[in-house]
Amino acid sequence: MKLTIGSALFIIILLNPVDGLTQSKKSARAFETFEAGEYYMAIDEFKDAYEKTMAKSDKLDIAFNIAECYRLTNNPAQAELWYGKVLAKNYPNPMAILYYADALKMNQKYEEAKIQYRAYKELVPGDPRGNDGIVSCDLALEWLEFPNGYEVEEMRFFNSRSGDYSPAFGSEDYRQVYFTSSRDETTGKSEHGGTGQNFSDIFVSVMDRKGKWSTPVPLEEPVNTEAEEGTPVISSDFNTMYFTRCNVSKRKAMGCEIYKATRTGEKWGKAESLGIGSDSMVIAHPAISEDELTLYFVSDMEGSVQDYEGKNSKDIWKVTRSDKSSKWGEPVNLGNNINTPGNEVFPFLHADGTLYFSSDGHIGMGGLDIFKARKNESGEWEVENMRYPINTSSDDFGIVFEYDRESGYLSSTRKGRGNDDIFSFLLPPLKFSIIGTVKNEKTDEVIPGSTIKTIGSDGITFETTTAKDGEFKLMLKPGTDYVFIASKDKFLKGKERETTKGLTQSTELKTEIYLTPIDEPIEVENIFFDLDKADLRPESLISLNKLVETLNENDNITIELGSHTDSRASDEYNLDLSKRRAQSVVNYLIEKGIARDRLIAKGYGESVPKIVDKKDNDLYPFLPLDTRLTESYINGLEDEDQQEMAHFLNRRTEFRVLRTDYNQQ
Repeated sequence: MKLTIGSALFIIILLNPVDGLTQSKKSARAFETFEAGEYYMAIDEFKDAYEKTMAKSDKLDIAFNIAECYRLTNNPAQAELWYGKVLAKNYPNPMAILYYADALKMNQKYEEAKIQYRAYKELVPGDPRGNDGIVSCDLALEWLEFPNGYEVEEMRFFNSRSGDYSPAFGSEDYRQVYFTSSRDETTGKSEHGGTGQNFSDIFVSVMDRKGKWSTPVPLEEPVNTEAEEGTPVISSDFNTMYFTRCNVSKRKAMGCEIYKATRTGEKWGKAESLGIGSDSMVIAHPAISEDELTLYFVSDMEGSVQDYEGKNSKDIWKVTRSDKSSKWGEPVNLGNNINTPGNEVFPFLHADGTLYFSSDGHIGMGGLDIFKARKNESGEWEVENMRYPINTSSDDFGIVFEYDRESGYLSSTRKGRGNDDIFSFLLPPLKFSIIGTVKNEKTDEVIPGSTIKTIGSDGITFETTTAKDGEFKLMLKPGTDYVFIASKDKFLKGKERETTKGLTQSTELKTEIYLTPIDEPIEVENIFFDLDKADLRPESLISLNKLVETLNENDNITIELGSHTDSRASDEYNLDLSKRRAQSVVNYLIEKGIARDRLIAKGYGESVPKIVDKKDNDLYPFLPLDTRLTESYINGLEDEDQQEMAHFLNRRTEFRVLRTDYNQQ
C-alpha cells in the first residue's frame, strides 16, 4: 500500500505505543515540521527520531521521509543515499523507486537512473513518469553529446555562499541587474525552515564604465522587509518593479503575493499588492509583457493541474487589463500545453512574445529545466526544451534575456559558488567556413593556382585562388546555399555544392573538387547499349546528363565523342557499331541543347584497346597499371570472368577535347 505522510505517522504511533512517548512525540514533531514546509529543519528532527526508533518498519518510514526532505530541499546527493537505503531494505512504496531514479538523474547518473525508471514502470505501468524518465535520460545523453552552441559562465560577481537566483535587468543598457539572494546582508535575519538560509531579499549590482560589477546591495524598505522578497521583474521603461513577497510563520505554511513598486530617481517607492487572489494563496514569480497589460505568474490555486497525488501543482497563470490604470482581470490558466502534473515556475516573457519558464513536468535533463514556448498559427503553445548547456542535470530556472540578442542570465544549482547561483549565457553568432582542396582527377595530386568561383544563393559571387597546397578557405554566411566552381588551364571545370542551411552550430565544412585534365581522352562512365545495337539504354541518361552539364559549364570547348567495342566480332562490324553508338550519344547531346558544331562523333571499333589506369587497377587488381587490354593479353588471363571484365572495360564511351577557344556566334 502506498503510504502518505499522514498514514505513516498513524502507523508509527499505532504500532509503538510503548516504545516510548518520547519517540512518538519526536516523530509527530518531525511530521508537523514537514507539513509546514520546513523541510530543512525536519531533516534533523527525522534523524533524531530515526536514531531513537527500534522497529524496522518504522525506521524505514522515517528514512523515507528523510530522503523526501533532501529531495524537497534540492539535495540530490543525500536524497540518492537515503532512497537507496530504504530500497535496499525492500521498502514497499514504489515512489521510493521513482524518486531514487530522479535523484540519480539529477546526479547525472543517467544509465543507473534508467534501470530504476524501468523498475518503476513495471510496478506502476499506468504512471507516465516511468517511461518519461527513460526518454529524458536518453535525450539528456544526446544533448550532452551535441550542445546547442550557448556559452554559459558563472557570474562570480553576483554569487555568494547562499542562494542567488532569478535575475532581472534594471536598465536599458543592461548594466544594472536585480536578483534574489539570502546572503547575510538580508533584512530578514530569521532562518527559513525550508532552506536553512536567511529569508531572501532583492539585491542590485551595477556595472561601472570599466565593466566591473559593484558589490550587490539589498534594496531598502519598503521593498525589502522582514518577510521574504524575490523574483523581481522590471517593466520595459524600467520604472516599475513587480516582485514576490511571502510571509513565513514557524510551523505554518503562509501564502505569497505579487507586489509592485515604482521608481522615482534611484529610489523605489511604496510596495503595493496587486490583489490577485487571497493572501493565503501562493501567487508568485511575476513576468510582465512589454506593454504591462499582461502579467504571468505562478500559483497552485484552484484550477491548477493536479499532480499524481491529487493535489494542485504549481502552474503558470495570467491576468490581463485594458490599460495601466485598470484593475487586473480574473486569472486564466495557460492550459495543458504549458502546465503539467509537475511544477511550472519562474516565467519570463521575451519582447518577441516567447514565453520562457522552468518545469519538472516536461521531459528534461534533471530537476527543473528551462523551456521556451511560442504560439503556433492556431494560437496553441508549442514547448521546446532549451537543452544543454542552458539546462543540466541540476535545477535550471529564472532566465532573463536581453532585448535584441541571445544573451542574458539564468539561475542554476549546477556547480558554482553556492547552492543557487547566477550564470551568464550567450549564443555567439554562428560562424561558418569551408576548407576546399582542388585535385587532379587522374592522379589525385593537388592543383595549386586554380581559380575558385563561389556563387551564393544570396546573389553574392566572388573569386579566390588555391594556394600551393591546392587549398582554399572561405567564410560563409548562415542559411545560404553555395556552388564552388574550380577552373584551371588544360583542365575541365569542376563543381561542388555545400550549404549552411539547417546548421545550428558553428561549422567548418570540408570539400574536394576534382578537375579532369584535357590532354587525354576522358571516359564517360555508365553508358549502356542493347546487345549489338546503338540504342541508348535508360540507365545511361544519368551519365549523359552529367556530360551535358560539363559541356554547359565548359562552353569554350569542342569535343570528339568516341565509342569503342571489344574484339569479339569482325573489325568491320565493330567499326560500324561503334560509329552508330557514338552518333547516338551526339544526337542525345544535341537534343539537350548542345550546339551541333561543338560535337564530332567517331567510332573506333576495337582499334584502340583501353590502357589500365589507377581507378581500374583499384577495382580490378588482377589488371596491372598501364596495361593495354589487347586481344592477346585478354586471352591470356586466367579465367573467363577476368577475360569478360577486360572486354567490358574495352567497351567504353570517351570524349576528347579538340579545341578550347569555341565561341558560339
